[in-house]
Amino acid sequence: MPPAAGLARLILVEARRSGLPWLAAACLAAGLGLAVFLSQVALTESRELQLAIVAAWLRACAAFLVAAFVATRTLREIDDKALELLLALPVGRPAQYLGRLAGFALCGAALAAAFALPLLLWAAPGAVLAWGFSLACETALVAAAALFFAMTLVQPVPAIAATAGLYLLGRSIAALQALAAGGPVGEDSLVGQLGHAVLAAVAFLLPRLDEATRSEWLLYGAPPAAAYAAAIGSLVLYLAVLAAAGLFDFARKEP
Repeated sequence: MPPAAGLARLILVEARRSGLPWLAAACLAAGLGLAVFLSQVALTESRELQLAIVAAWLRACAAFLVAAFVATRTLREIDDKALELLLALPVGRPAQYLGRLAGFALCGAALAAAFALPLLLWAAPGAVLAWGFSLACETALVAAAALFFAMTLVQPVPAIAATAGLYLLGRSIAALQALAAGGPVGEDSLVGQLGHAVLAAVAFLLPRLDEATRSEWLLYGAPPAAAYAAAIGSLVLYLAVLAAAGLFDFARKEP
């Protein structure tokens, strides 16, 4: 078995034996409990409300669980000196880093599949498949970000906070731009133009997570192929950038 595949398999085995499956089950139970609670509320179109809220909850849980697992597992490996031992072995740095990333991405894909299945109670299979695959790509990006920050910052709280900040900004940057356009920053002045330029620069550097894994897909059907391909392509592109940055930093580490 190639070293990268062996590392990926080791991470999957560790994830299965850790508390990650139980945490995922707890998130699923909480989501279904929330749906049952909402079903008791006499609201118009409560079924659509259930689907939107449960999908948003599961998406957030998947991102947080992947970020926490990647950061804690990586930093435990550093603290236990296991990383130094692996670096001393005659195994290429790219194989070691990409093997870890592949294992974490597969963990995220498993979570995405588990979280997408209950949504078949409300949405069409095609829409659920599109949503679940997008969530798998999203969790892979979160895994790459968490691995990069864990290797760089070497502290659990800053690594998770940096990953969460990147994720939340990627999710909300379009809304921030819309608010700025309608507020004082939207005025035709030097300050307004500067604010728009700053927001545009930040949006350019961030992944467009607001265009991926959208609840609207579950409510109104899968998006057009071109829009879906653009959303997935942006996630894959940013994933490749994070993997390249992390690999460059990992190659410079001393054994």
